[in-house]
Amino acid sequence: MTERYEQVSFRSHETSCAAWYFPPAPDSPFATSEGCPVVVMAPGFGGTKDSGLAPFAQRLSAAGLGVFLFDFRGFGASEGAPRQRVSVKGQITDYHAAVAAAGRRPGIDSRRIVLWGVSLSGGLVLSAAADRTDVCAVIAAVPMIDVLSAARNALAQQGFSSVARSTAIELASTVTARLGGTASMVPLVGLPGERAVLTTPGYRDSYLALAGPTWVNSVQAGTGLELSGFRADRHAARVTAPVLVQIADFDRAAPPHAAAKAAFKARAEVRHYPCDHFDLFPGNPWFEPAVGHQVRFLERVCG
Repeated sequence: MTERYEQVSFRSHETSCAAWYFPPAPDSPFATSEGCPVVVMAPGFGGTKDSGLAPFAQRLSAAGLGVFLFDFRGFGASEGAPRQRVSVKGQITDYHAAVAAAGRRPGIDSRRIVLWGVSLSGGLVLSAAADRTDVCAVIAAVPMIDVLSAARNALAQQGFSSVARSTAIELASTVTARLGGTASMVPLVGLPGERAVLTTPGYRDSYLALAGPTWVNSVQAGTGLELSGFRADRHAARVTAPVLVQIADFDRAAPPHAAAKAAFKARAEVRHYPCDHFDLFPGNPWFEPAVGHQVRFLERVCG
């Protein structure tokens, strides 16, 4: 499928963010006199828009939706400092700014916004959609709902010594930053036993297979502690739009039970896939079923 998108920018908290806009296909079945819905899409933890998300955007665009795919501040082609710092509050702010920018595109119905997220951003969209009346649908693919649950998973998979070492690095970096120093960086993915955030067997290869040219294999140390209080399920009940939650039943990164609980609170449609976290991404066996379910869900609730 040929990529057809426009490179655009928008401002979030006085910072220029980069986005790709995929226009809806001609003769869109979603079109009304007000325009077409637009899907506002962002990467997961430490990701960039050029790392495995364009195929999702292409399929949704071909189905007749506009797609606004953006990089968070401090990542990829977006500006902002510090670089590679994951901030829940900051990224939710970026989602809201992206919604405003996407709603201004010609031919777009600004009252029919679809919030789309994967992994960490799959949890963020539940928070970002809460109490909004312009959101017509939410898609949360293999969502990271509860970081503490993920940490318990990591403890079981990686062992106490590895997790304890990572925690010590996180604490030291956080203290250094708060005292005015420069926070250290840590690889996002690595091999088992290496110093990295994700060292689950196979995850390094899975992430590198998706990585685009702007992706950097690092995040600011201290991120784990900053995310420790993140609970997307706290906001799920306040989402009034229809929600699709896609759960990988053998997910070793985003615990499936946490996603299921959040889905219940959001009164969501739930799809289960007998696979691991990265198996819903392009080039993997469950991409086609997952993106097909997304299109059919949006045809039902936004058509």
